[in-house]
Amino acid sequence: MIGNDWDNILKIIESSEGFKKFLNVVNKKYQESICYPPKEYIFNALKLTSYENTKVVIVGQDPYHGEGEAHGLSFSVQKGIKIPPSLQNIFKELYDDLKISPPSNGDLTKWAKEGVLLLNAVLTVEKDKPASHRNLGWELLTDYIIKALNEKKEPIVFILWGNFAKEKKKYITNPNHLVLASPHPSPFSANSGFFGSRPFSKTNEFLIKHNKKPIDWQL
Repeated sequence: MIGNDWDNILKIIESSEGFKKFLNVVNKKYQESICYPPKEYIFNALKLTSYENTKVVIVGQDPYHGEGEAHGLSFSVQKGIKIPPSLQNIFKELYDDLKISPPSNGDLTKWAKEGVLLLNAVLTVEKDKPASHRNLGWELLTDYIIKALNEKKEPIVFILWGNFAKEKKKYITNPNHLVLASPHPSPFSANSGFFGSRPFSKTNEFLIKHNKKPIDWQL
């Protein structure tokens, strides 16, 4: 389904009758209404960032629900699409933290290839209806993914922005890992502690401390 080591990690789920039935439900949703991201991008985060290569996890809620925006990576939009407010604030914090100038587009694919798993808790959404596929069943899969990453001996940084992402913290029990939690970068909450949280430099400091190559956050 994925095409890398995630298939082995997730084989118990992928081969289960329950998951097959769930995928049929998802397919029906795509048949009955306009849903995002396009089907070929649903598992994009796992395809671009293998289990072995995952050094950082940024948890999002669900995909953007506007036309042409979502492509399977949390907080990321495809090139040519206007950069959403939350992502603009992420880029502002990136500049304040590491003096990296905001890029001209919101495509975070390069981060994914650097080892940053850009994982939404819910992997699909109906057009113009945010959180419309919440509690459909995706959370069972993404919780399993977080638990599997928690079992890694190699240190991982889990970046949890906002209350929805912070719900995953209970699955991160391995003391080898670092959890960076703060308010969501949304304009409604960014001034409540997201700005000034310095997640990018803190991530790299942790990785360097554990003899891991730091993330090149430049897009």
